[in-house]
Amino acid sequence: MLKSLSMAFLLMVGLSGCAYNSVFVNYPSQIAPYKQQLSSDYPTANINDLADNINGNDGLLYAQESGRIMQVAGDFERSKAYYQQAISAYQAFDDKAIISASKLGSGASSLLLNDNAIPYRGPGYERIMVHQYQALNYLFSGDAQGALVEVRRSNELQSIEQARYQKSQKSVQNMANGTIDAQMAQLSQSTGSVTSSFLNAYSYYITGLLHELANEPNDAFIDYRKAAQITPDNQYLQQDLVRLAKQLAMPQLDEFQQRWGEAVMPSEGQGQVVFIVERSFVPEKQSITVPFPINGNIQSASLATYQPQRQLTTANLIQGLGDNLEAQNIANIDALAINALKEDLPAALFRQAARIYAKYELNQSVQSGSRRANNQVDAGALVMQIFNVISEQADRRSWLTLPRQAQIAKQFIDAGDYDIRLNNSQNVKIEVKPSRTTLIWAIETGNRTRFYSIII
Repeated sequence: MLKSLSMAFLLMVGLSGCAYNSVFVNYPSQIAPYKQQLSSDYPTANINDLADNINGNDGLLYAQESGRIMQVAGDFERSKAYYQQAISAYQAFDDKAIISASKLGSGASSLLLNDNAIPYRGPGYERIMVHQYQALNYLFSGDAQGALVEVRRSNELQSIEQARYQKSQKSVQNMANGTIDAQMAQLSQSTGSVTSSFLNAYSYYITGLLHELANEPNDAFIDYRKAAQITPDNQYLQQDLVRLAKQLAMPQLDEFQQRWGEAVMPSEGQGQVVFIVERSFVPEKQSITVPFPINGNIQSASLATYQPQRQLTTANLIQGLGDNLEAQNIANIDALAINALKEDLPAALFRQAARIYAKYELNQSVQSGSRRANNQVDAGALVMQIFNVISEQADRRSWLTLPRQAQIAKQFIDAGDYDIRLNNSQNVKIEVKPSRTTLIWAIETGNRTRFYSIII
């Protein structure tokens, strides 16, 4: 009987390794080669190998990564298709009113394996950014209306995710654990003034910008103000609010001008240059060991965390428009990711405690059966112990090709052709037209900076 049990566990291990990419091979190591390629001349090399995983357990995550890689490479149409697969996957999660057989199976596997056996759903900030990036795909493909649809959806999702989080916190019981308490304190230090994962000033800014470009200044003002409430020190946001308050003859104009100065308005013959600058990559989750006492024995579990990150201190200087223009932070995406982990830790700790207890009881049952049969622990119990060690893997999955930081800059300037560069990047030619906006998207990945521009 024990021999059969051991074989069953070995079969479970083999099947799980085939069915679930991240159960035994941590996700950061899987995506590392693709991130390295984004710093090369061939950013989409082997993209099909990555996209082939979209139908698997982590399919939503691979769709997001594939969409982002194609977007960084400038293939907005293929990126759009991959993002749509991710959006459809999110919708499929929403539409599941009853537990399907496949979901039940994954839940049972995760009880004995690890959280990587649970199909990847993605935290709220990732879902919001899928729609934001899909909006940019539409915009840079020449479809401004399609872009507006996507940013409106991203705004709606910020409200939905906030409500979801508040509801989930009421249902999760706090569990005392010194290791987790210490990690929560460390993570809080890493997020600075960012207090949630679902309020994203970058998404609100893009929404406001698209509304303004669509000649919807009232809607633009609302979204710029939301962004400024999250990132209050950004001087470009402040100027946007002053300028629109003046344009719309709003009662807040005097207050805004006292706080942020007079509105800067374009002169005749000038156009507007708007920069979106994305820097580096979000950090990877690491693994920590958490002790759980069970019947006087200490059992170890693995949970995900983030290590303290060095600040990105180098200012991004945009040269070629006369005086140097300094880009300013609109969002720290790493802080959103860290907050998402903090928000999930209580539920993850609960799942891990249940898993440790289930493994402990199963191990005790195997050992008890071995002693009755042979008065000693046989190979079946040994296999069980090995299985417990191998399967104890923290869930380190997250969207790793996202930027770590997003910045903006803007300026009114005389119409004409300009050679610009970001820090020490290559020169790029842009055109500025009277009463039009030239939008420039600079994406920095390692030692490469790619520029995409469009006149609207």
